[in-house]
Amino acid sequence: MPSATSSDTNDFRGLAGTSRPSRTVQATTDLITGLGKIWLWAELAKQDTRLRYRGSLLGPFWLTISTIVMIGSMGFLYAKLFHTDVSSYLPFLTLGLIVWQFVASLINEGCGTFTAVSSILQQVRLPYSVHVYRLVFRNLLVLAHNFVIVPFILFMFHVTPNWGVVWILPALLVLCLNGVWVSILFGMLSARFRDVPPIVASFVQVVFFVTPVFWSPDALGAWKSLGELNPIFAAIDVVRAPLLGLHTAPYSWSVLLLVTLLGCSGSFAIFARLRYRIPFWA
Repeated sequence: MPSATSSDTNDFRGLAGTSRPSRTVQATTDLITGLGKIWLWAELAKQDTRLRYRGSLLGPFWLTISTIVMIGSMGFLYAKLFHTDVSSYLPFLTLGLIVWQFVASLINEGCGTFTAVSSILQQVRLPYSVHVYRLVFRNLLVLAHNFVIVPFILFMFHVTPNWGVVWILPALLVLCLNGVWVSILFGMLSARFRDVPPIVASFVQVVFFVTPVFWSPDALGAWKSLGELNPIFAAIDVVRAPLLGLHTAPYSWSVLLLVTLLGCSGSFAIFARLRYRIPFWA
């Protein structure tokens, strides 16, 4: 039987001037302590990536190749269907798919944040957030491998990023922060209710088609603003638009920051309240 509750009490004793600190203090300490163990979760994320492609000559770059194939097959077809010039559509599609894959992977894999490491949770005393940061960093590594496509596409089609490209790093930081709360929330829900992962996977598939990933919000006509209020579109737009030399949609940053604030607050409240049950559920 997991002994996480008793060990947490020993770890946090004296933090708040009492023998047993509040759950909020324990959750906060877990997140901060876990973040400080970057040497651990970064190395675990790298090991996950190596093991996933063990024996492969190209390793994670197989994902890059599959992304290139998808871009090539979809690019020319949908450019024709949408009556759009290929030279403008392919860069749009490339960046949209790459950022979408990052966001979708965070959501889908977030469901297994704790269940995938159940044996570790029950045997090794670590901050639970280590597994969250490990998952986010692992997907960030995959994003980095896919992103090598971008300079070639931009150069090939003579696309020049604008000054807003400086916001790419803050945008990725906000996306990673969203990945943290998504992994905590969906990880806990999936550990408690095992029906959650397939439901989320089905939902993500639907979201792909209703989100302006491979089509522009302009296609909605009078409903354009509705498409721009989609949080997933906002997450893609803050990265894609500057690299295409365009301005982000009017509400992209506002929507993204609002979702980040609400998601972090809600997930932290649930994490603080039910954190001690994670090893029992997983």
